[in-house]
Amino acid sequence: MPTPSALPEISVVVPLRDEVGCIGPVIAEIHAALGDGCPFEIVAVDDGSMDGTADALARLAARHPALRVLRHPRGAGKSAAIHNGVLAARAELVLTMDGDGQNPAEDLPRLVAAMEMGGRVGLVAGQRTCRRTTPLRRLASRAANTLRARMLGDGTRDAACGMKAFHREAFLALPYFDSMHRFLPALFRAAGWQVRLVGVGDRPRLAGRSKYTNLGRAATGAADLLGVLWLLRRRKKALAVEVLPAAPRLRAAEPAE
Repeated sequence: MPTPSALPEISVVVPLRDEVGCIGPVIAEIHAALGDGCPFEIVAVDDGSMDGTADALARLAARHPALRVLRHPRGAGKSAAIHNGVLAARAELVLTMDGDGQNPAEDLPRLVAAMEMGGRVGLVAGQRTCRRTTPLRRLASRAANTLRARMLGDGTRDAACGMKAFHREAFLALPYFDSMHRFLPALFRAAGWQVRLVGVGDRPRLAGRSKYTNLGRAATGAADLLGVLWLLRRRKKALAVEVLPAAPRLRAAEPAE
């Protein structure tokens, strides 16, 4: 069992809000998926839960030394939870997954393997191969992803999937805004990184109910999409490359004896 004193090679960031019925199985699945590999830590970020999630996390932390718990005093949103979790992460390789149990933790090693395949890959984005949700939500998600892909050209059909892997410093170099987690493929590509896509599973929630509605998600997504388009068009267009070596510094003359 990895301990907080050991420097982890992987940080798993789990944003959650009001997931008292899900977080225990999620933590157990992460341990089962990664426990035999390199040292890891789990950074659970409680986004102002009001249902007993905080108490459940405290009990889990007493049994799982690799679990670290962060808490927002009030709800700030999924992107804020992910960003604060990445800021707290101690490993350079960060994995993310949702705290509602819909993302199978057994797919986490596949994300790690994809990051290690070579190339200038900054992000591995999970793509759910079979959505386990209502037909109406699947239709709304497909329409939103189609519109986003056409406008941003990010080559991703499921940008909202919670399972991702990325380099910590590359992520923190991106501009933060609420709902940025839905646009990570476009943001990483704009920053000059390659994005690799990996199929992952999907399943119904383990407990509780969704925090989103189709109408609310559509209204927020439309405004965010316009903002991201503006951001990408106004981004820095080039990075400077040093072509001449720096001049050697002159040493100060030593005083005469």
